[in-house]
Amino acid sequence: MNYEIVATLGPSSSTRDMWNRMTRAGVTAFRLNTSHVSLPELSRWLDRLGSHLDSLEQKPPVILDLQGNKWRLGDFDSFLLEPGGNIELVHAETAHGRDILPVPHSDFFRAVSLSAGEIVLGDTRAVLAVESFTPGSVKARVVQGGVISSRKGITFTHSTFRSEGLQEKDREVLVQSRHLDFILYAVSYVKDAVEMAEYRRVLGDRAYVIAKLERESAVDDTQRIALSSDELWLCRGDLGAEAGFVGMAQIVRRFSDTLNEIAVPVLLAGQVLEHMTRNPVPTRSEVCHLYDALSRGYRGLVLSDETAVGRYPEESCRAAAMFLALSQSGRKAMYG
Repeated sequence: MNYEIVATLGPSSSTRDMWNRMTRAGVTAFRLNTSHVSLPELSRWLDRLGSHLDSLEQKPPVILDLQGNKWRLGDFDSFLLEPGGNIELVHAETAHGRDILPVPHSDFFRAVSLSAGEIVLGDTRAVLAVESFTPGSVKARVVQGGVISSRKGITFTHSTFRSEGLQEKDREVLVQSRHLDFILYAVSYVKDAVEMAEYRRVLGDRAYVIAKLERESAVDDTQRIALSSDELWLCRGDLGAEAGFVGMAQIVRRFSDTLNEIAVPVLLAGQVLEHMTRNPVPTRSEVCHLYDALSRGYRGLVLSDETAVGRYPEESCRAAAMFLALSQSGRKAMYG
C-alpha cells in the first residue's frame, strides 16, 4: 500500500533546503493553504516550488487548498481575546483595534439568527457567545479566550447555513495554477455530493481533486462524494468546531468504521502531531492514537501547523513516516 504524508508549507518551511529535508524525511506532497497568502504571494510560492521540483527526479505534487464556502476572518493585527471581554464582529475585509473582528462573508451574518448563538474561532482556540446582532454586526462575549489572528476559520456550532460554492479568489487561484502539471486541489467545507459534483465540473475531469470532510453532512454523504473525488481528507479541526468535541469524536468513530467501504484513499487531518509544533517528539497519546488510526485504514496524514509554523517541521515529517511504516507492518501481520 502506498502511504501519503502531506506537509503544509509556511514560514517554518519556506526554503529549498527545508523542502529537501522534509522530502528525505518521508513527505510525499506539499500543501499550500491559499486562504493565508495573497495572489502575488501565491505566484512567488509556485515559481519557487516549480523551479525546485524541476531539479528533482521524484517530484512531490503541490496541493492548493481552496477556501470553498468556508468562513474566515479578514485581516487585522493579532491580539489576545480575554475571557469575559466583549468583542464586535463586523462585515468587513479589514479592521483595526482590539475590540473588533472583520468577517468578509455576508452569509455569516444571515446565519446568526439560525444558530445556537455560539461562535468558534480558529479550530476552537477561542469561543464567543452572541449577545446581540444586526444585519452587519454581531456583538459577543468571550467565553474561551486565546490569541486570534487574520484568516483563521470562524463558524457557528451546530449550524448548517452558508452559501455554497467557490470564492472569487478560488477562481483566480485556478486561473493562476491550472497550467502547472504538479498542482492538485483540495476543496474545503464540502457540504454534500451535489456540491462536490459541481466542484468537479468546475475543476474538470483532468484535475486531481480532494474533498475535505469538515461537516457532518459531508461525512454522512461520503460514499457519493467519493464518486466526484480522487481522495478524501477527514479534517477534525473544523469538524470539531462545527459539531463540538463530543460530537466530533462520535462522527470520527462512525466514519472510521466505514474506511474499507470507501473507494478512494482517505487521509487523516487536524492536529495529528500538534505537540510537535513546539516539541521535537510526539506525545505517547499521539503515538498510540495515530498507530491505531493508520492501522484501521487511513492512507496517510496531513500535517498543518506542525510543518507550516512549528519549530520542528523536519522532525514532524519523520515522525509521521515512522507511524506509517509501523502501521503498515502491523496491517501486514494482521492480514498477511
